[in-house]
Amino acid sequence: MSLVFPHTFVPWFRSVAPYIHAYKGKTFVVGLAGEAIAAGKLNAFAQDLAILQAMGIKLVLVHGFRPQVNEQLRAKGHESRFSHGIRITDPVALDCAQEAAGQLRFEIEAAFSQGLPNTPMANATVRVMSGNFLTARPVGIVDGIDFMHSGVVRRVDAGAIQRALETGALVLLSPFGFSPTGEAFNLTMEDVATSTAVALQADKLIFMTEVPGIREDQNDPDSAIDTELALADAQRLLAQLPSPAQPTDTAFYLQHCVKACLGGVERSHILPFAVDGAVLLEVYTHDGIGTMVVDEKLESLREATVDDIGGILQLIEPFEKDGTLVKRDRTEIERDIGHYTVIEHDGVIFGCAALYPYPEAHTAEMAALTVSPQVQSQGDGERILKRIEQRARAMGLDTLFVLTTRTMHWFIKRGFSEVDPDWLPEARKRKYNWDRRSKVLVKRLR
Repeated sequence: MSLVFPHTFVPWFRSVAPYIHAYKGKTFVVGLAGEAIAAGKLNAFAQDLAILQAMGIKLVLVHGFRPQVNEQLRAKGHESRFSHGIRITDPVALDCAQEAAGQLRFEIEAAFSQGLPNTPMANATVRVMSGNFLTARPVGIVDGIDFMHSGVVRRVDAGAIQRALETGALVLLSPFGFSPTGEAFNLTMEDVATSTAVALQADKLIFMTEVPGIREDQNDPDSAIDTELALADAQRLLAQLPSPAQPTDTAFYLQHCVKACLGGVERSHILPFAVDGAVLLEVYTHDGIGTMVVDEKLESLREATVDDIGGILQLIEPFEKDGTLVKRDRTEIERDIGHYTVIEHDGVIFGCAALYPYPEAHTAEMAALTVSPQVQSQGDGERILKRIEQRARAMGLDTLFVLTTRTMHWFIKRGFSEVDPDWLPEARKRKYNWDRRSKVLVKRLR
């Protein structure tokens, strides 16, 4: 029997709660590369999707089958042929694709039918529904190459998929489409997933891929993953990259994420299937595990409202307990909420500070500057400081001061200088806690 440690489990579970609330009732389209299934990741992935569905998320799963078709072709002594990143589907390849799709659908449905005790699928009921939701057209002849039975999505029956989702089913799509005359076309998983996400105006498009995401430095294969890429930056990067020929090329999945965002899908993700639980890490943690392409940065730096009081209290409580901040009760924060600036990400407050003006002395105090440990060293403290400085300048004030016991050097690096407590405005000096012996630091704004 596994042990549960309340001191770690309870805070972790509470930190996940905002994401559970935010995504309940939302629609995610998930594209699963056939390589993930070939690598034996299907059962664990199905368990993770079952958890998402149990949390109230509506799911459309699109599976790929690139390696499975290649294997079928090898068994028949037939060569796999690709161009422009698309399979050239001759009659033999079409037969192999149909066989592979049938086998994979069987395996996927079996994975979602698990229910063994002491596993994440215990008590889960995932109904998988599929059908002829896609209309396709041929790729045709491109640069003199006849792609034969390879196609692209012409239309997605979004209404039928939506009705299936409303019944509580998980919708499963294979990369096959049919023309109005009944001709079958081999599609790419990426095209199907992107077209479906746009047609449904899904809240997320998620690709489970061979690649870990988009590197911050394209010339360094070991550089960090860019966890959040603005659409404009993604478009600029695409323009610099060569046309992708294979799934491991940087532009391969990125081009589909950009297309989805341009089509109205707020967020598109590139995740590594090699990381166990990658989809859970991406959806239920702040920074995620792969790359998210968004139409604009999700972090919002803004003035606080009464709806932020609970988030501010939760943020500053640990710093009050360890003595970094002076304790403030809910009534005080509620009274002063108009003084606060916050950084919010997906409905969660990750940073705050308050500005208290003393107009008679042409100065203001910045108080309660706090950044969550989860996002420290990412520049959020500096962003809040700059916003507070802007607010103070807009009031016509000449200086900004802070009282601190532990972060003196951080402020000095940002242009503050230490002064004697007697420098404080009379109204603030009367409230100065001589027992705390806080350092007083001042910065000129003009």
